[in-house]
Amino acid sequence: MKIAAVRLACHYQRCWQDGFGARGWKLASAVGDPEVIASTAATGERIRTSVFVHDILDHVLCGLPHSGHRNEAVALVQLARRTGADPTPDFIQMVEEDLLQGRIIGESLVGFLPADLVSHLAATDQDGRAIITALQAVLGKAGLRERLIARFFELGEAGAAQAAARYAAHRLDYDQRGALGLALQGLLEQADAFVCEQALERASGCVWLTAQRCGFEIAGPVSWSSQTRYPRTGRSVVPPT
Repeated sequence: MKIAAVRLACHYQRCWQDGFGARGWKLASAVGDPEVIASTAATGERIRTSVFVHDILDHVLCGLPHSGHRNEAVALVQLARRTGADPTPDFIQMVEEDLLQGRIIGESLVGFLPADLVSHLAATDQDGRAIITALQAVLGKAGLRERLIARFFELGEAGAAQAAARYAAHRLDYDQRGALGLALQGLLEQADAFVCEQALERASGCVWLTAQRCGFEIAGPVSWSSQTRYPRTGRSVVPPT
């Protein structure tokens, strides 16, 4: 019996009119999320796959919405298990740029905080900046910073089993995500080069995945497709370079 592929619609624009103006790809499920920036095939220094691949393998297939600090905690732990990359720098960035400024996405700050921090707050404390000020008065800025970083790890690990189960429910092999990620990255690089060569303003298509193969299709305005079989590595992660 032939197993149906998981298919995820995606869109490309040379310049997204979403407040960021970035060039690149978005999954259809992320187009309406104001926190999601388009991704090209570019990778970081520590990780050999792009944000677009992260959105597919560590968010959507793990049952996680694209934005929200709690969701990103779980997704970054999934990314770490897939690539071997340490999520600490990303957690530090979110703590410094968002949480320590009283900003939280997806829930209230009180709901995100661990019980030991909430115990220092008054029942009426709801304003994000006021909450951070109150907690800094008790723990100091450095102490609060470290506790919030630890909170990201706690939430990421707490959601790991459910994320893995949601991934496996798609009939995909969780232990092969490292190899699948590199295969998807290669296809994304081809697709991104194609839209640039064709000077396309926008394009629509999909990414599809099975337990052995994956593919990238552009339906229009110009048709293009590519697919590949990814090797069964016997490893749950690809060692970082």
